[in-house]
Amino acid sequence: MTIKCDICGKGPQYGHNVSHSKRATNRRWLPNIQKVTIRQGNTVRRLNVCTRCLRTLHKA
Repeated sequence: MTIKCDICGKGPQYGHNVSHSKRATNRRWLPNIQKVTIRQGNTVRRLNVCTRCLRTLHKA
């Protein structure tokens, strides 16, 4: 499964864990991606969608 939202394109972000002694180690933040079945008119599609987009779709 890809770690990218099919709607907004949100993917992993990179940065550092910073300890108390200010030593920086690499880390990454992953978006909360869910596999969702979405109906668009007569077609049914399976998409990888982040929860922010899923929330927006549910509101619409």
